[in-house]
Amino acid sequence: MTTKSALDIDSEVIQPSPPLSSVPTSDLDDTYEAYKKNKGADISDAEAKRVLKKLDRRIAPILFFIYLLQYLDKNGINYASVYGLQKGTNLKGHDYSWLGSIFYFGYLLGQPISGYLLQRLPIAKFLGTATLGWGIILMTTPACRSMAGMSVNRFLLGLLESTVNPGFVLIMSIWYKSAEQPLRLEAYYCTNGIATMFGGLIGYAVGHITTGLPRWMYVFLIFGSCSFAMGVVTLVFLPDLPSTAKFLTEHERGIAVHRVAANRQGVKNRHFKKYQAWQTAKDPKTWILFVMAVGAQVPNSALTSFASIIVGSFGFDTLGTQYLQIPGGAVQFLSLLSGGFICTRWPNSRCITMIVANTICILGAGMLVGLPNENKWGRLVALWLCYFQGLGFSISLTIVSSNIAGYTKKQLTGAILFTGYCIGNIVGPQTFKSSEKPRYESAYIAMLVGYCVKLAMVVVLYIYMYSVNKKRDRAAASGVQLTEEQEKEAVKLGMHDVTELDNLGFRYIL
Repeated sequence: MTTKSALDIDSEVIQPSPPLSSVPTSDLDDTYEAYKKNKGADISDAEAKRVLKKLDRRIAPILFFIYLLQYLDKNGINYASVYGLQKGTNLKGHDYSWLGSIFYFGYLLGQPISGYLLQRLPIAKFLGTATLGWGIILMTTPACRSMAGMSVNRFLLGLLESTVNPGFVLIMSIWYKSAEQPLRLEAYYCTNGIATMFGGLIGYAVGHITTGLPRWMYVFLIFGSCSFAMGVVTLVFLPDLPSTAKFLTEHERGIAVHRVAANRQGVKNRHFKKYQAWQTAKDPKTWILFVMAVGAQVPNSALTSFASIIVGSFGFDTLGTQYLQIPGGAVQFLSLLSGGFICTRWPNSRCITMIVANTICILGAGMLVGLPNENKWGRLVALWLCYFQGLGFSISLTIVSSNIAGYTKKQLTGAILFTGYCIGNIVGPQTFKSSEKPRYESAYIAMLVGYCVKLAMVVVLYIYMYSVNKKRDRAAASGVQLTEEQEKEAVKLGMHDVTELDNLGFRYIL
């Protein structure tokens, strides 16, 4: 199959898909039989809403708790850092900063591996097994007594946690309509804010332990045991596909597939398509999202691995470094939920929401660069403002789940985006130089530059998608008007694993 650019296909007419008998099996969606059985069925709004509620009750809580725990787990060193982690593991000089980067080296290696396995294996079973694995690794962290041991531990933790973000993006597209995805994605992504608050409270509680093991060890034992338990829950209760979900009746499974088919993206196809890999490499959106992710994640280390150290550098005591992170978590939590509601209520507001959130981050980073050391409360508020960054990055994930079609293309676009995510998180910790304490000039300048790069990429992405939509609309107005039959054909093309570049009925959600 040959590839086409977005400009080439704008002037074409949607051609009817070939009869099913002539379609290669690899082109058919994994849920195609369920889709075919319910094609043309009269599904009432009440039935669709009832199925959506059942999905929310089963899928959303599992995603919520896995994401909460993976955020706590990877940032456990942040909470343990003020309770003797460096001394207990014999870290010297710049070792702690390298631990923040090493996690993302593992995450980076895991991207192609997890991307391939997420396509080939049952997605829920794979995620559940990975959650079990990183829970075990986290519980072994107290056994580490050197930089070498901690490095291996953090690398393996990153390798296994690399399954979560790309896996959850795919789950959003498997279970939910495009218009429903922002609020559901933010419902689990807001756990970053909850984890910041909850983790701060746990860190505060651990600070009052005076007997038994060294206090830093309790952080990893608590988080690791919770993750192991959540892995078991995931294996038992999270279904792989709508067509095989045991908690739905056969009729409800058909409705679940039919709902998602309307996205014109299909549900899941486990066959790797070389032509879609080539399209991914040529698609401007791929590289815009990549640069956007790098820019977004360079500042991320300031809000994760170094938050306790930064707050301490402002002049607050040890316990203050824990509970003063809670307001930042609240900012993150409320901004994510508000952004999810806005993007659900007004579907074409996603890029605008990212622009507003990123502008607030630029303000916060600018204050960190410019305010004097003596203004510790002003600098603390500036740090809290930077917690808006989670909203901008999470909305960019809905660009992948809603605006990329063709399962191989979606999976590869997500992998490239998260490669940028890893690069940003590898670079970020290296900007924190112990020689610059307590000012950390390089780190705060890097945050400001990262936010500015991300803002520029959001604007470019919006202009690109808007222009493609307008070209297709103009083509329709000049004689390629999509009839009801052609609208149905666009849905069928999605179930035949056709990309958004080749499916003329596809429109980007802005």
